[in-house]
Amino acid sequence: MSVLEGLKTVTLAIEVQSGTKATGEVTFKKRSFSGIRLDAPTENILNVAKAIASVLNTETGDYLLTKVSTISETEEE
Repeated sequence: MSVLEGLKTVTLAIEVQSGTKATGEVTFKKRSFSGIRLDAPTENILNVAKAIASVLNTETGDYLLTKVSTISETEEE
């Protein structure tokens, strides 16, 4: 048995500072950007994330990349 994997979607999320807790810890919410080309190099996606972060009016945290794939078995011959 072989397993096939097919990439379906790629989503970029940027953590954006949303406030602080009573303890002073910074809190974040995520801003998501979908419609990313499935064959886009990760370096290019990072460059886009940095460009978006530079125009936001708040501090940012991590850049997150979510990839969703389907998996299935191949028929044995």
